[in-house]
Amino acid sequence: MKSAKLLNSKVEIIQIDKPTLNTKGAIIKVFGCGLCGSDIVKIKHATKENEDKVVLGHEVVGQIVEIDSNTNFKVGDIVALGHHYPCFNCEFCRIGAYSMCETFKKSNISPCGFSEFIKVDENHLKYTVYKVPKNLEYQEIAYLEPLACVIRAIRRAGYTLDNDNSKSNSLVIGLGSIGLITAQALKAFGVMAFGYDINKNRTDFAKKYGVEYKKDQYDCIFMTSGSSKAINTALEHVRNGGKIIVFSSVENEAGYKNNDIYYRELSVIASYSPSVEDYKISYDFLCNKKVNVKDTSTIYTLDNLPLAIEDSICGRVFKAYIKV
Repeated sequence: MKSAKLLNSKVEIIQIDKPTLNTKGAIIKVFGCGLCGSDIVKIKHATKENEDKVVLGHEVVGQIVEIDSNTNFKVGDIVALGHHYPCFNCEFCRIGAYSMCETFKKSNISPCGFSEFIKVDENHLKYTVYKVPKNLEYQEIAYLEPLACVIRAIRRAGYTLDNDNSKSNSLVIGLGSIGLITAQALKAFGVMAFGYDINKNRTDFAKKYGVEYKKDQYDCIFMTSGSSKAINTALEHVRNGGKIIVFSSVENEAGYKNNDIYYRELSVIASYSPSVEDYKISYDFLCNKKVNVKDTSTIYTLDNLPLAIEDSICGRVFKAYIKV
């Protein structure tokens, strides 16, 4: 079968054996997979020593073709999924830091999302796999995992669906695909949400989804930009006593000055990957169109994955979805 592999710092489509089901789990025929910014980061920072361990693609949509499971999934089910799950028993899980769990870090799909077939295990089926609803296109439900990451960040900021968040305002800095769904998800939580980007094409695109900029002081800033220059923008917009949610890596080791944090009593909080509960909320938001991702993806074939990566790096597309 065809599968993407990082070889000598380049992504190539190679032929490998189809995965076999020799433990509890399922074999999934991949219909498509979204290209995540983290895939691009992995490619850019891979070395000859570690590139063999790089797994590309995790925003998968496909159909179960083989299964041995105690769950209710069956052959023929069309599903979307995430790639990591925690142990629920370690010290990290005890404090809710699920993405720091060693099981979380080691668990993954096999061989990678940009393949004709993948294998998932029983815990994937229990915790990160969801049936595709009939009212969504495949490239829409492929947002299940990235939106779950967004939900995690919003909940890390202290917002819950049970609380009245209507008096709180938030600004999302960086209006790529993650920024766009962050602003929409914040609104679904009842927050007054706005978005900022120096790229006019992105701000114009965001307006189509109800996301606009307002010059103000904000209770909470969500950093979804990969540029360290956005740090000053965050400090200019956060009110004293406010929060900055770090939800992206940057190109260098730039950070927030200690005295800015201290004298202004700012809370700088990181958010990385989702918990099981975040998947549930993500699924609900997508199914019920609380977050709209229609017409945000450009479709490429698997053979054109290298082109999709190049176009994404150069900003020629908003979001790439690889049809397998």
